[in-house]
Amino acid sequence: MAAETNDRKQRALSLVDEGLRLHLAGKTDEAIDCYGASLDVEPTAEAFTYRGWAYSQRGQLDDAIAECKRAIEVDPSFGNPYNDIGSYLILQEKLDEAIDWLERAKNTKRYDARHYPCLNLGRIYFVRGWLLRARAEFEEALAIHPDDKMALDGLSKVEAALN
Repeated sequence: MAAETNDRKQRALSLVDEGLRLHLAGKTDEAIDCYGASLDVEPTAEAFTYRGWAYSQRGQLDDAIAECKRAIEVDPSFGNPYNDIGSYLILQEKLDEAIDWLERAKNTKRYDARHYPCLNLGRIYFVRGWLLRARAEFEEALAIHPDDKMALDGLSKVEAALN
């Protein structure tokens, strides 16, 4: 039984990989179909998150947020959907709500792009004029991902505003 479950999950993740390939090639509709096929095999946080990302690129931010919330239900340790919700809330100009989701993203166990919530928090804090907080977030992003252009640019803007 465990082997069958593992095989299903591997098939599902293989379809997610195919969806990502299509997505990055600009074939959003086909990618969405692929993510859906993956979810039919086995619900994964990855498929819900990436389908949400595709919806966001269509301007369907509420649908994107709903997909990310489903991802969190499947695997609360997966960091991407928390950051993505924060990003979508920034686009909706709901900055207070975004801060909560981005902070949660920073504390997840399974997240390869851990510097993204720092970048997003830095952007929010900079816009609000909270320059020391913004600087701390950009510095944290650089500690995680040295030479990140967005973090370097953000830090440069903060330093210019402080001087």
